[in-house]
Amino acid sequence: MTASDKADEQRFLEEYNPKDYLSPLVTVDVAIFTLIEGRLHVLLVKRANHPERGRWALPGGFIDAGQDTTLSEAAARKLEEKTGVTAPYLEQVYTVGDNTRDPRGWSVTVLYMALMAHAPTAAFVDSVADTRWWPLADAMGQDLAFDHRQLLDAARQRLSNKTAYTVLPVHTLDAPFTLTQLQQAFEEVLGAALEKKSFRRRILSADILDEVGEAPPPGGRGRPAALFRAKAGLGEHAFVRVVGEGK
Repeated sequence: MTASDKADEQRFLEEYNPKDYLSPLVTVDVAIFTLIEGRLHVLLVKRANHPERGRWALPGGFIDAGQDTTLSEAAARKLEEKTGVTAPYLEQVYTVGDNTRDPRGWSVTVLYMALMAHAPTAAFVDSVADTRWWPLADAMGQDLAFDHRQLLDAARQRLSNKTAYTVLPVHTLDAPFTLTQLQQAFEEVLGAALEKKSFRRRILSADILDEVGEAPPPGGRGRPAALFRAKAGLGEHAFVRVVGEGK
């Protein structure tokens, strides 16, 4: 680009006004999962304001161009603002938009999936009347606001699909945990039983856990179980084979 072109572009940008064009509403929504008593749960918020007042929804909200430098920042901010929780794992699932999904106008939302160990939650802003961890099956049966039933289903499918070749369920457990608890987390997400020996070989050979002690055996009988925590900075860690393959 020549100096003249740069000068022309600078003048164009100085005169450009984005308000000259109609823009869609742009939001982020977060499907955040955890395990409670071995069952997969998702966090929902009850809307306190119109539109869709009184209906349950995924936590989320509008992107703030003044403070959000990335979409992930916006998702994490809205999650904490509305529910008080922060997630150690957050990933973008997909983007959807049209002129019918929100009665306020043409709307685009960026869906995120998040994972965390169970923690209490509460409504922290006036736009939220209540927050609750729902068993996933119960949440899927709710008449959720907007198109959030479809968004939740997409996030659920992403979690299940990626669990087959990653270690994502580790982020739903409080540390320390046993290998049995980790296997049960995988089985809950996948909806299928896994062979114990091959699962343990798969996890231990990946060198993704730190052993941090032992749990006393129930009733004081038997061998103590080793306790683990995920290595610092562990994200999703992809395996070459899907779980259950090549037993």
